[in-house]
Amino acid sequence: MLRLTTLLLLLLTLAFARVASADDAPAPATPLPDPVPTPAPVPAPAASSPVPALLLPKPAPPLPLGARAVRFARHLTGIPYRWGGASPRTGFDCSGFVRFVYAHIGISLPHSSYAQFGLGRRVRRAALKPGDLVFFNGAGHVGVYVGHGSFIHAPHTGTSVQISRLEGSYSSGFDGARRLA
Repeated sequence: MLRLTTLLLLLLTLAFARVASADDAPAPATPLPDPVPTPAPVPAPAASSPVPALLLPKPAPPLPLGARAVRFARHLTGIPYRWGGASPRTGFDCSGFVRFVYAHIGISLPHSSYAQFGLGRRVRRAALKPGDLVFFNGAGHVGVYVGHGSFIHAPHTGTSVQISRLEGSYSSGFDGARRLA
């Protein structure tokens, strides 16, 4: 029994000596294999490979020209009326206002409601769309239709650019409309 105990002690001593010497020993020259294999990287799709359409957001359709004109025109409400005026700095008359709005979206117009009345194509009142030019009082006044029976314009001295309804004197004085695009 004594021999067996001695033998066990000897084996334990040798085992501990090996563990201690392995901690002090330099690392082997070749790395040991990783016990948990690392998955190979998944290659990114090539630039020319099609991505399924349902993963890509659908781009918003561009706004129609008339809607762009109305959006810009709304930013000009409150600018004072000034006869012959054609800029936010100096104020606007009706045709100067329309001219300025359409110049912003790349369409050049004359500074005269009478000349503007001759442009584009005629539109019936029932078929008006945002951005159509609306004319009143023998084509002596012009504004931009904004939709839902309203238009934006520079009315007259003492007022500012505003949105008005196509009713009352504007209804009875309505002379026609033109669509530029």
